[in-house]
Formats: sequence, C-alpha cells, structure tokens
Amino acid sequence: MRAETVRKIQVNERDPEFGPWLAQASILVIDDEPGMRNFLVRTLAPRCKRIEEAADTEEASRKLDQHHFDVVILDNIMPGKNGVDWLIEQRAIGFFADAILMTAYADLETAIRALRAGAVDFVLKPFRSNQILNAVARCLDRMRLQRENFVLRYELKATADHILLRDKLIGGSAAIQQVRDTIARVAPLPTTVLLTGESGTGKEVAARSLHTLSDRAAKPFVPVNCAAIPPDVIESELFGHIKGAFTGAEAAREGLFLHAQGGTLFLDEIGEMPPATQSKLLRVIEDRRVRPVGAEREVPVDLRFIFATNANLEKLVQQGAFRADLFYRINVMRLQLPPLRDRDGDVLELASLFMHKLSQQLGMPPVEIDARVRAGLSSYEWPGNVRELRNLIERSLILGRFPDDLQGQRSLTATAPVGTLEEVERLHILAVLDETRGDRDEAARRLGISRKTIDRKFVSWNG
Repeated sequence: MRAETVRKIQVNERDPEFGPWLAQASILVIDDEPGMRNFLVRTLAPRCKRIEEAADTEEASRKLDQHHFDVVILDNIMPGKNGVDWLIEQRAIGFFADAILMTAYADLETAIRALRAGAVDFVLKPFRSNQILNAVARCLDRMRLQRENFVLRYELKATADHILLRDKLIGGSAAIQQVRDTIARVAPLPTTVLLTGESGTGKEVAARSLHTLSDRAAKPFVPVNCAAIPPDVIESELFGHIKGAFTGAEAAREGLFLHAQGGTLFLDEIGEMPPATQSKLLRVIEDRRVRPVGAEREVPVDLRFIFATNANLEKLVQQGAFRADLFYRINVMRLQLPPLRDRDGDVLELASLFMHKLSQQLGMPPVEIDARVRAGLSSYEWPGNVRELRNLIERSLILGRFPDDLQGQRSLTATAPVGTLEEVERLHILAVLDETRGDRDEAARRLGISRKTIDRKFVSWNG
C-alpha cells in the first residue's frame, strides 16, 4: 500500500508539534480527486499510525465496516452522494468518529448543514498541510478529553471519594508476591484475564496493574461495575446508542466499549451481568465488533478484556444464571487474589500506608498504631479484606482513636464509647457510608439528607 511505503521511508519525520495522539491515530481520507488524496496521504502517513483512502462514499462505507477510524477527512462535492448527505446517513446507522469536511465553497448554508450532520471541523480548499494537521490534532485532542471526562465521571459514580492503592499491589507476603509475578508475566500478552477472590481483595488494583504493564498503558483503562448498572440501561451504557434509539436518546453516544478503544475494558462483578447482555458480550469478545443500540452497523473495536468476580461462576453456570459458553470464553487465564488474612504481615504495612495517606487527605493528625493495635490488626480475620481495613483506619482517624476491642471493630458504632449526640450522628453517617462503599450520594439518599449536608459534616469534622 502506498501509505505504508511512505510511512516506512519517513518514519523518523514524526512531528511532535501536532501532539502525541496523532502518532496513534487511524485516519480515513475520502475524496474523488487522486491529487488531493495523494497530498493528504503524503502529509499524514508519516505522522499517524494508519491511513486509508477512498475515492467515493461507497468505498468509504465498506472501509468503515472493516476498520475503526479515529478521524474521517471528507470532501463535500463528489460524484453521486455529497459528503454532508453521506455523513448524515452514516450518523443515523452508527458512526461515531470525528469528521472534518473539506469544501471549496465557504457558504453559510453548507457550514450549518455540516455542523448539523456532525462534522466537527470545516477546512476551506485550497489549504496548506499545517492547516489539515492542526484540524486533525484538534479532533484527536477533543476526542481524548471527551472520553477521559466520560470515564472519570463514570468512575466517580462507581467508587469511593478516597481511592488509594489503585495502581499497585502493596505488601511483602509470599501470597501477594506470587500475584505480582503472575501479573508481570501475563500483562504483555493479549490474553483475557479472569480475576477472582473475595470482595475487597484488590481485583481492580490487579486489573490496573495488568493494564499499566501492557503495551496498552497509554490508552484508556475503563472500569465497569456490572452490579452497579441497572439491567434496563446496561446495554446502552456498554454498547452506546444512536439518536432516537429509544425514548430519551436525544443524541448519539459512544458506549464504554468504544471509550476503551485501544486500551483495556475491566468488567467487574461479571456474574451480575443480565443474561441478555451476556450473549451480546460473548459476540463482542469473539468478533471484536460492537453494535450500538439502534444502529445498523457493527463498529470494530480493539481492546483487551479483564473480568473480575467474587462469585463462584461454575456454580452460577450449573444454576443457569451464567452462560456456560461465556464462562469458558473468559476463563482463559484465572488469577486468584488472596484474602488479607492469608497475607502474612501485609496488614500492618497497609495500615501504616492508609494512616499516612488518609491523614493527609482528611487533614487530621495520624493515630498511633501501638503494640496493642498491631496485635489486634494481626489477629483479626478481616472478612472485608483491604476495604474493611481502610474503613477502620478512616473511622479511627475521625474519632481520634482505635476501638478498644479490635476483634469487635466491625460493630464499632455499638462498642466505641460515645459521649455526645454529635458523635453518635457522626458514627451513624460513617456506618451508612461504609455500607455504600463511600458513595456519598447513595448515603445521603438512605439518610434522608442532602449530599451537601454530608460534605459540610466532613468539613466540620476535619476542621
């Protein structure tokens, strides 16, 4: 292919002026003029990962069915179907990439139609190479920011306010060292991984480590808690939808599969996924193609799957609650995360780390972990694992002391001495936050108060 030849010859000419994302981009050029296609290919090929060209909209449609493109550069005036009409048609059947429209006629009506069709930039012919490179760079940067914001908002809804140890597994025990060694061996491979273990053992931490150590580290890591998404919207959340696909779908939206494009999709609590969605997920894993809700086109995706569960999937398969074919498809490389009680000595290292980090975040002086506390921490069984330990440290920081009976620390609100109504209120709010895994919105709903009230309480406790 001509573009590949140009790239090999000029591979050392990549220009950092147009941002780091251009070198990873896949671009489709659509123009009936061979001279313009040749100019764009020569301009873009040395600087991007992949470039394809199409002489008309029919050829372009076929290429969209075969490959994923980050940006489409589209001429407006072509024989047969013009660029704007083709773009409107493609948006209606499931096309989410950014489009740059090229035209020799800068009339207002064309510009308005292009924007309504979903073009994100407008380039007037004739143009210089820097103009099209800047337009592509703006598209890629906009796309990256949109996806990062979407993923961050999704994470904030699904996780606690204080996230610690997200990116590395802490501890010197033989059990956790074996996990780290396995992750180091598996991470560079494209193999699907199934993480199992009790709740709170660090399955998301392990998933992030797999992503960080892989060749996909520069691309998105998208965590999805299948148990936290209502069954009636999980398909739209994962697959996305086109405008008008259902009541309330006022605009097209990419799903989490597409937001993870090129990176890693982490599906936590996979055993909670509804059966109907399980069958669709199986097809995505096998075909690496996603059909947004209401779309006619299947969109190619390039991502790595990591799954996690604290349930016994084999038992769920026997009960008919989990598809056997999906289980065998995801059970390629299984990694068991050890419970905290089996990680000799790690509890004390984790407690010290939590104490240091949380005291800084809460703006409160650390509580001493003396010999009595260390003995209690070491002898306790930790049914809630690392998450339970972290919650204990945060409660102890707010109260200014560890509970007298660490063996009974799970019922801290009942055993800790309280002297004021304010302290009883504080303990009750903390207990509800513990039940909601730190979700202040859900805690506020259960308590019958506003989220702002909880925020104000935390400010007053930390003051």
